[in-house]
Amino acid sequence: MTEDNTESRPGSPHLTVIVPCRNEVDAIDEFLDCVLDQEGVPGTYEVIIADGRSDDGTRARLQDRASREPRLQLIENPEGIVSSGLNRAIMSARGNTIVRMDVHTHYAKDYLASCLRVLESTGAANVGGAARTRSGTLFQSANAAAFRSWFSVGGAKFHDADYTGEVDTVPFGCWRRDTLLAIGLFDETMVRNQDDELNLRLARSGGRIWQDASIRLWYSPRNSVKGLFRQYFQYGYWKVAVIRKHGKPASWRHVVPIAAMLMACVFAVAGFALPAAWWALGALTLAYLVLSLAASLQAAIRAGRASLLPLLPGIFLIYHVSYGLGFLFGLLDALLGRSPSGATVSVARR
Repeated sequence: MTEDNTESRPGSPHLTVIVPCRNEVDAIDEFLDCVLDQEGVPGTYEVIIADGRSDDGTRARLQDRASREPRLQLIENPEGIVSSGLNRAIMSARGNTIVRMDVHTHYAKDYLASCLRVLESTGAANVGGAARTRSGTLFQSANAAAFRSWFSVGGAKFHDADYTGEVDTVPFGCWRRDTLLAIGLFDETMVRNQDDELNLRLARSGGRIWQDASIRLWYSPRNSVKGLFRQYFQYGYWKVAVIRKHGKPASWRHVVPIAAMLMACVFAVAGFALPAAWWALGALTLAYLVLSLAASLQAAIRAGRASLLPLLPGIFLIYHVSYGLGFLFGLLDALLGRSPSGATVSVARR
């Protein structure tokens, strides 16, 4: 999508919020209340929801709200994936600044104002805040504790709520519209990891990605084993697509899970011919268990909830195995010369 059909005219909003959406009937009203009740935004802003063929009642809710709220616009996203929905929203945007938001995230009342202030003061190509978390059930709370741990995310700064500075990626993002048009928008072949891939292009073109602690948002982690496994399998699979496109990963932490899995497989196979390899496999397994238990204890203490401790080793294992398997399937497709499969995920979250 390259044709710009918008017009710059007096009275146009300074800011456009873009949101990909599909089948979010249980969350859409709370999200709309949050995004339409922002404070401190200079001038007016518009909110464009790109609906990916919702069939659970979400579309009717959006149409009803849009009929009563002139700032809200509903557009079609027939492809049903995040990147195409974002691009359609960008091309429909009238604002010269774009903020991406997600339905399953809660935002501080000054979120948009903070994004605009930081974008202006830093001169960065993209700005955003850390992915703080909010949880309901015990599993979701344990997932949130693991989400903030070095053992699951390898030191990614966007999990550190206190960090301000340059990063390789931020959740969602805030850009000048001209920046997105110049860089070529989101890659619609990237069904997942489209944010990482866009930020990698921005960084390689000389743009800075900036995280600021004053930009506050709260992400709702997956609430089931199946949902968490599927999420990180997809992340691992589509990380390979980013590497295939750019020739190297955005960060070497992205390849650690698959490297550990492949090492374990090599030791296991070699053990049939070289018994010492079994000792190496045992040492690797023991090291993982020790690190997992230490990280679980640390995460439970940080969260202030001892009840999370029994769940955390299993959740860490889901993070690592699902991501590693996804990465492995992505590698197999690459080695066989197959294009990444867009059938693995749509805009639907669960």
